[in-house]
Amino acid sequence: MIIQEVREKTIPEYRGVAGAAVADSTMQLLQPPFTMEAAPIMRALPTPTPIPLPPIVGPRILIYKQDPTIAELGVRGIFIPGVVLNGPTDARITTSLPGTTPVARNINGDFIFVPNSPEFDCAHTYAVVRETLTMYERHNGGSPLRFAWNTGGNIERITVFPRAAVGANAFYSRTAKALKFLFFAPTGSTQQVFTCRSLDIVSHETGHAILDGLKPGWLGAENPPQTGGLHESFGDLTAIFLALSQPDQAEALVALTKANLHAKSFLSSLAEQFGQALGLPFGLRNADNDLKLSEVSNEVHAISQVFTGGIYDVLADIYAHERTKQGALKSPTVILMEVADKLCKLLFDAIVKAPASAATYTDVVNQMLQISAAQGDPNIYRTFIRNRFAFREVVTSPTPFTEMLSGEMDLMNADYTGDGKTAKDITKVKVADETSASLRAVQDRSMCCGTMQLPEFRVIDTAKLTAEGDLTNDDILATELSALKKAFK
Repeated sequence: MIIQEVREKTIPEYRGVAGAAVADSTMQLLQPPFTMEAAPIMRALPTPTPIPLPPIVGPRILIYKQDPTIAELGVRGIFIPGVVLNGPTDARITTSLPGTTPVARNINGDFIFVPNSPEFDCAHTYAVVRETLTMYERHNGGSPLRFAWNTGGNIERITVFPRAAVGANAFYSRTAKALKFLFFAPTGSTQQVFTCRSLDIVSHETGHAILDGLKPGWLGAENPPQTGGLHESFGDLTAIFLALSQPDQAEALVALTKANLHAKSFLSSLAEQFGQALGLPFGLRNADNDLKLSEVSNEVHAISQVFTGGIYDVLADIYAHERTKQGALKSPTVILMEVADKLCKLLFDAIVKAPASAATYTDVVNQMLQISAAQGDPNIYRTFIRNRFAFREVVTSPTPFTEMLSGEMDLMNADYTGDGKTAKDITKVKVADETSASLRAVQDRSMCCGTMQLPEFRVIDTAKLTAEGDLTNDDILATELSALKKAFK
C-alpha cells in the first residue's frame, strides 16, 4: 500500500511536455517514482567543537546507465561534483537544443526530468560527457585536458547537441567544436532511436574529442589504418572504462556474469539499442572477441576491434589474477573497479607517449609494457599484454604462449613471464608483420562513426591537424580555394 501511494502521488509530477504522459515500451521498464528529495539536515545538540564540512556543490542528474534496452540498470541518479549552471553548462561543456535549452535546475539545484523528455536528453547527454572528461582528467593527475582548439589561451567550451538532426549516427567535430547526436526510426518502426540516450555512444564520441586534444594528428586520413583503428578503439574502450568506474554498473556486471568478464554482458556489447535497430544481435560491436589482424579488413571500425579485443582480454586476465590474489580481502566488485581504473590509466599514459602521427598498435603496446614495468606492476601484467597482442598478430611473442591458449597459466604467480621458468620480462616487442596492409594501406572509413566521415578529417592534411587550434570551412576547402586564387589571379 505504501509503495502504491507513493507512485500515485509521484506519477503526475512526471508528465511529458504539455502534460502528456510518457507511456512507451521503454518507460514501462522504468518504474517510477523518479523523485529525489533534498538531503535531510540532521540537527544534533550543540557540540563544543563544530565539525567542519566542505560545501556541497553540484547537481544530481538522472541518466541511462547503458541505454533504454538494458533493463537491469535502467535510469539512475548520479552526482556531479562542481558548479553546473542552467543549460546544463559548466566551464568546459555547454548544451544546445533549440526550444529546450537552457534547461533549468530544480529548487534543489538538480536536473531531474522524466526519461526520454527533451530536458532529460539534455541533462543525460551533458552528464555522460562530463563524467567521461572527468574520468580522463583524473588519469591526467587531476589537471584539465584541453580540446584541440584550446591553444594560446583559448578556453572555448565544447557544445553538446543531444538531438542534432535525423540520421543513424553521431559525431565529434573540431570545426564545430561540438558533439552531435542524431536520431532515427529503424526500418519498419515508428519509434525513434536517440543516440544521445546511449552511454556507450556518448562516451565513445567524447573519447574522440578527448583523443583529438591529446593527439590532434591521429584523425588525419593520411595515417595508416592502425592509427584510425586506435581512434575508434579508444572510443569503445572509453565506454567500457566509464561503465566500470561506476559502482552500480560494476556490481551489476559481477552479479550478472558471476565475475566472469567473458560471459555475455552489457559491458562487452557496445551500443545495444543502436545495434538492435540495425538488426545486429550483439550491439554495434563486441569487445569480447578473438579477432586477429589477418581476419579483418582495413576498414577502420573492423580493424579497431582487434585492439579493443586485446585490451578487453588483458582486463579479464588481470582481473582473474587479482581475484585469485585478493579474493579473501576484497569483494569482486571492488577488485574489478581497481583493475579497470589502473588499466585505463595505463592505456591513457601509453597514448600520451605514443607518436604524434602514424601511431601503430605496436607503438601503444610497447609504451604500455614500459610504463607498466617502470611503475612496478607485477611481471604477469606484461605477460598478459604480450600474449594477447601476439595472439592477435599485432606483435611478436618473445616466448611461446601455449600455456595461455591451454588455460594452464599460473595465475597465482605474479612473476610469471611466459612458458618456462627462465623467460625474461620483455618490455619491447616487434611488429608481427611489417608488410601488413594495416600498416601500409590507405584508410578505409566507409563504416566508421560520423566523426571519421567528416570532411575536415578526410581532406585536411595531417600536418595541419597536428598543429592544433581552430579549424574553419576554409581549411576544408583549402585546395580548391588555392586553385581558384591561381585561376582568378
